[in-house]
Amino acid sequence: MGYYIDLKALYLDEYKEILRAADLLPSRMILKENIDEIFSILKAHKIETVDDIQSTLKNKKKLQDFSKATGLPEDYLKILVREVNSYRQKPNQIKDFPYISEEIVIRLEKLGLKNTLQLFDKILTPQSREELSRRTGIDTDEIMKLTRLTDLSRIRWVNHTFAYVLLQAGYDSAESVAGADPAVLHEKVNKLNEEKGFYKGHIGLHDMKLCVEAAKDVPLEIQY
Repeated sequence: MGYYIDLKALYLDEYKEILRAADLLPSRMILKENIDEIFSILKAHKIETVDDIQSTLKNKKKLQDFSKATGLPEDYLKILVREVNSYRQKPNQIKDFPYISEEIVIRLEKLGLKNTLQLFDKILTPQSREELSRRTGIDTDEIMKLTRLTDLSRIRWVNHTFAYVLLQAGYDSAESVAGADPAVLHEKVNKLNEEKGFYKGHIGLHDMKLCVEAAKDVPLEIQY
């Protein structure tokens, strides 16, 4: 499937049930309101997949035109497309990960590998990781660390720092985060941050629950 979830394969009826069951951000809870009626309107206007939502509402004019054609409020459509776009968050820059040496960054950049999306295809299998190590001269242990950081970066809302914190807390893949107890993960991550000071502030339990749920959406593509 690739770095991102395949939105063309996520059909509207399935996505409706995902939204219905999801623990959404407070600002996006409106998506649950009148969901059956609204999604019937979307289907009546040839929206069949989540990819169709993204392409149909991809700019202000198209969104406004669709709102006029369907009678659906612009504010609702803006929130809907924002939620859909969260499946396509920007990849993390390799240079931004804590404790990745400048030398490693430079060696990868020589191959055009500057972010986790570009790195993804190069670390999918043990064989591809060995090949990347051979081509770059980067130690296999460092390649594996980058592999795990790349995997964690595929989880929605996980930036470069939080990916590293998850790894240090013992959650070394999207699959391990998906199987985590949010309360345990919350305690481990915040304790680690108190000790190491990776970032300011405190991550709440609700946000950790969202992280675990988001990890469940990540396709298990990487072979460990």
